[in-house]
Amino acid sequence: MASTSKDVVLLTAHCLCKANTFSSEVPKSQLPLQAYICHCDSCRHVTGALHSVDLRWPTPRAEVNVSKLKVFHLFPSLDLLFCPTCSSPIFFVDLRDTNRLLGVFTGVLKNEAVNLVEFVNQIFVHDTIDGGASAWLRHNFSGSEITRFRFDDTRNEPEELPQEWPPATSLTGYEDKKEDAIPIRCKCKGVDLILHRGDYTESKENELPFNIDPKTHKLLAGFCGCDSCRLQSGVDLFNWTFAQIDCVSFGNSDKPFPSSASALKKLVDVKDPALGTLTYYSSRKDVERYFCSKCSACIFYAVNSRPRSLDIAIGVLEASDGARAEGLLSWPYGARISYREDGDGGWREKLFDSCEKAAEQYRIARQYPKNWNRIAKDENGGRSPE
Repeated sequence: MASTSKDVVLLTAHCLCKANTFSSEVPKSQLPLQAYICHCDSCRHVTGALHSVDLRWPTPRAEVNVSKLKVFHLFPSLDLLFCPTCSSPIFFVDLRDTNRLLGVFTGVLKNEAVNLVEFVNQIFVHDTIDGGASAWLRHNFSGSEITRFRFDDTRNEPEELPQEWPPATSLTGYEDKKEDAIPIRCKCKGVDLILHRGDYTESKENELPFNIDPKTHKLLAGFCGCDSCRLQSGVDLFNWTFAQIDCVSFGNSDKPFPSSASALKKLVDVKDPALGTLTYYSSRKDVERYFCSKCSACIFYAVNSRPRSLDIAIGVLEASDGARAEGLLSWPYGARISYREDGDGGWREKLFDSCEKAAEQYRIARQYPKNWNRIAKDENGGRSPE
């Protein structure tokens, strides 16, 4: 049940594997709950997403039993609590004030059919260099703007960023490329890998893998609204890129990276030191979701039907041109969000509507063309072609 009475909503938060479930009542009169978006380097590298979002958990902190959650010391003033089995980040803990309510990740909340969340602002947007996910996180469901701020060590007060920041001239853009190799690193750096640009110069268009832009030979980036990615990352809208496994190498070892997803799984099972803190959770019998066992960051998604490719969490990429890594990735801005139907009937349905609309406006304003994947989706009723 979403509510215990006509005046109260029962909030429920749980991890992907459902080993940890938390509930709390909130009066409907207090809705929507104020949520805060953070784009800082640390939040991206500790989730694998392009941002984090949290709001205050109504139950007093002393009454919340978090004994089954693992602690990652994110900052001197902040701990992250996550499920050690499936990696779902659930709470932020403020270490400066023991009376301060826990911050719950919005991605682990059930999709209540109420106006549950209002985004107050977006902070540390300047860390992204290119604006990151703030390109599509522009407005609340009411139409109000979600103000973006820059924080850094050189200023005492936050600086509000204009809507046109960053200017289009500072972006890599659709066609241009940057470096040919990008680190894949989580926050604690226990996972240290490298993603390489593949060479498809001799390939005909009909010979290219499904994830390669025929015009630019960049890797496909995507938007996923499915419940599983949401719960694992703690973020409502997740971004993956897709790469052939032979484009991944170890960052701190000369040994060859596994040549298939099954070989990668076996290497994790034997705890090969080259993989560092990488582990996995099998969310289905044919799926492994790889994450950092120390800091919780999502790293890879592997499925048996694609044995020689991996989905890679974009938030753990360290590209010189920004969080969206446009020099390596081809984005289907404005396309229908994959598995967005998982948000139907709840507050996330409006969130996905807003993000799709804003991403399309962003594409048009920057004069980016629709990429091949976007065109194919449009021709297929908004869904990915087979």
